[in-house]
Amino acid sequence: MVGWRDVPADLSDVAALARLNAHLPQGALLVSSDLIRATATADALAHGRIRLPHHPGLRELHFGEWDGQPWDTVAQSHPTLSRAYWEEPGDHAPPGGESWNAAAARVSAATDALIAAHPGRDIILVAHYGAILTQLQRAMGSAPLDVFAHRIDNLSVTRIDRHATGWNLGAINHLP
Repeated sequence: MVGWRDVPADLSDVAALARLNAHLPQGALLVSSDLIRATATADALAHGRIRLPHHPGLRELHFGEWDGQPWDTVAQSHPTLSRAYWEEPGDHAPPGGESWNAAAARVSAATDALIAAHPGRDIILVAHYGAILTQLQRAMGSAPLDVFAHRIDNLSVTRIDRHATGWNLGAINHLP
């Protein structure tokens, strides 16, 4: 499990990065979480786009003591809590970490602040699996567990448009 642990990104697939760069709007603002795997990916996509400061609110889920542990180790050390964390996401939190609801509130606040600061602008958020799922849940108006069915691959695009009257979902996990 990799949450707030700062591990590097594998950006060796230059063809995939080129396809992603060509797919993204050139006039968009670009912001990433402050974890190095996101900042390095955003740097690789900058190519003339306006780069906003890294935003810690866009970080991955905070797994606390579970960060860096294999699933089976977490399941053995915290069988009831680990099962509840994934099967009943909400207020269950790993030791020293954050709950789904806390993560969703954090990422939503960061997203709302960026949208408010840059009205009418396209914004590319380079974020993480959990952060993306929190916003997908928000846009869909669904329960947290429902969004876990979605796959979010590295270097994929999930498009969520916010309008005055609500949300529009575009592609989810599109690999250009």
